[in-house]
Formats: sequence, structure tokens, C-alpha cells
Amino acid sequence: MTVTSRPAAELDAADPLRSFTLRFEPAPGVRAYFDGNSLGRPVAGTAEDMARFVREEWGTRLIRSWDEGWMTWPERLGDRLGEVALGAAAGQTVVADSTTVMLYKLVRALADARTAQDPQRRELVVDTDNFPTDRYVAEGIAAERGLDLRWVEADPDTGVTAEQVAAVVGERTAVVLLSHVAYRSGFVADAPAITRTVHHSGGHVVWDLSHTVGSVPAQLDDWGADAAVGCGYKYLNGGPGAPAFGYLAARHHDSVRQPVQGWLGRQDPFEMGPGYVPAAGVRALVSGTPPVVSMVPLWRGVELLAEAGIDAVRQKSLALTDHAWSIVDQWPSRLGVQVASPREHQRRGGHLTLRHPSFREALPVLWQRGVIPDFRAPDGLRLGLSPLSTTFAEVEVGLTEIRAVLEELSR
Repeated sequence: MTVTSRPAAELDAADPLRSFTLRFEPAPGVRAYFDGNSLGRPVAGTAEDMARFVREEWGTRLIRSWDEGWMTWPERLGDRLGEVALGAAAGQTVVADSTTVMLYKLVRALADARTAQDPQRRELVVDTDNFPTDRYVAEGIAAERGLDLRWVEADPDTGVTAEQVAAVVGERTAVVLLSHVAYRSGFVADAPAITRTVHHSGGHVVWDLSHTVGSVPAQLDDWGADAAVGCGYKYLNGGPGAPAFGYLAARHHDSVRQPVQGWLGRQDPFEMGPGYVPAAGVRALVSGTPPVVSMVPLWRGVELLAEAGIDAVRQKSLALTDHAWSIVDQWPSRLGVQVASPREHQRRGGHLTLRHPSFREALPVLWQRGVIPDFRAPDGLRLGLSPLSTTFAEVEVGLTEIRAVLEELSR
């Protein structure tokens, strides 16, 4: 099957989100930015937001700003993100910590809860091609809690299926940790089917939505997810080191206790009393002082996404990757470039991965020429086409340069 597309100028003219591409800070010298799935571009106005924050909320209101709003930012921004992109009702999502820390909190908390209810449930399930942090966190928790790891052997080009999960879960399963969108190929897992499969086995499931949020709609409540985690610096444009979010389904709030007990997750933090009593609801996922400064850009990114609408963003994402695919399809076979991402829309996330043995060598040349994808070993070049900031013409320019560099390297 060959993906067909119209000319870039025609696609840009017809793009209902075309005005959003002008609402990001300019990047002089960058001709094509293909790394929105690693670090989103700053939304225009973010610098002014930061300056105003420093002058007013921090500089003028000083410590009073904690009582005037900062203290509740984790829940307020979490609820807004849940509404805009996660399919999560209010009271189940907080913004705090890094993705790694949030993964640790939720996977360990759910594993502890499940093994406490049923001591034979001693297995954590994770796939072999999951993002390194996910695998490392699972390995660490298994060692810390005396649990066993059960691996799903994942194909880097196709991702994890419900059938593969069904083959490994069972009466010993405590928690399954998977990515909804695979970080290499962009494969979209069948989250509803996999969640049902895990629940049928009696286990809990935690979804990593780092390559999902802001690009592919999620429906955590409808999926029946137990928990989810994702970062804020990719398609949400929250900036380097932007805080992550954690989702814990309301049905678990009374029985699941996260392990990093900090004062701002306590029932009454300013009581300063002995012993730890967790706050009610999802606030208990908070540990230490919320990362208020780094939430400022994230607020702007989430509101921009809300204005565009996640469904419209998804449609443009698919159109951008269709356009990229149509260009690569026209390249001569002698180049030897393969697309290692799903063709089917329902299984394709927000990025495409191209494979070629010269991509490691090509990357610094491309960066020097203002075309910025990223490389994933052993031979993958990822095209992270952020829908709100990327034009169809930009895709064409970038891919033309990628082909030119490969032609030069092959001489």
C-alpha cells in the first residue's frame, strides 16, 4: 500500500490548525524541526509569562502566592490536563515530579496494594522494548520488593499486542507497565483491550503516556486504566524538565498508598505533627514542594492544546505523517530507507521512524543544516511532527534534506 498526499502548499492552505504554527517562538536557522516528540517548541508568550510570574506572583506577592494559588496547582493543572487530553474526570490527576519518579510511585504503590491483597501476586510485567526508564524503574522495584519480572518480547517495529499480554499475565500478575505509544516505532497499543486482559487476570495496569499526551487522544476513564504517567515537555510544550503528571483512578484512592511520603502530601501539612496521614484523594500522590516555576510554561501549552482540540490535533498528526510517508514512498529503492512505523492510522502515533544504516552518521550533518530529527539506536531516525507547530511544507523541506544527505553519504 502506498500513502498518497497532496502538495504541501495545498495541504497547508487547507489546514484548519494552520494559524497555530505561528504561535511558537521563532527558531532562526531551523528549517525543519522533527523532534517535537522529544522536546516541544516554546509557545509564544511563554517568556512574558515567566517574566510576569517573577515580577508579580513571586516578586510582589512573595510567599502569599502559596495561599493565593500555588498550593493547589498540582490538582488544578492535573484536572485541566485530564479534561483536555486524558479523558480523565476531575480529582484523579496531579502534576508533580518527573516521569521517572511518578512511575516509581504508582507502579510500586499498585504492586504493594495488589500483593497485600493476594500474596501470590509477585510479578511485574514489562516489555523488552519499553522506554529505558520504564524498564529500569520496574527492575528497581522488583529488586526492592522481592518481586519477579516477567518480560513481553516486543518487536520494535510493531509494539505490544493484547495477545502477547494475554500470554504472560495470570494468577501471579501484580502490575503491568506498558507504553501506549511506543517510543521507537510510534505503534499505538490497544489500551482498552490490554487493560481488559490485565484486569481479567486480576492484575493492575499502568500506562506510560509520554508519547501520547498532546498528540493522540487518551480515554483513561473509559479504558478502565488503574494509573497512568506522562511527561510535559514533548507535545505539551512545557519546556526541558517540565513536570510529569500522574493519574490514579478514583477507585484506588482509599486502598493505594504511594511510597514517597512528603509533607505536602500529608492530610494537614501545616500541622507539622508526628506521623504521616495521607491527604484525601489524588493529592496524596504529591510528595514535596510542587515545581511551581516549571508549571508556568506547561499551563500555556495545555491551554493552547485546549484551544485547538485534541481531536483536531490527532487528525493533523495523521495528515502530517501521511504526507511524510508519501514523500519517502517516492524515494528510490537503492537508498534502502525503510519506514519502521505502522501504516494503519489506528496503530500509528505522532511520529514516524525511518531506518537506514547511515542515519547515525547523517544526524550531525542534518543538524548543521537546520534539519533536526533525532536518532535512536541502532539505525532509526525519528520524525516527531508536532501538529500545532509543524507545517506540511516544513515536512517536505526536511525530508528533501534527509534524502540529499543520504545520497551524499552513499557516494
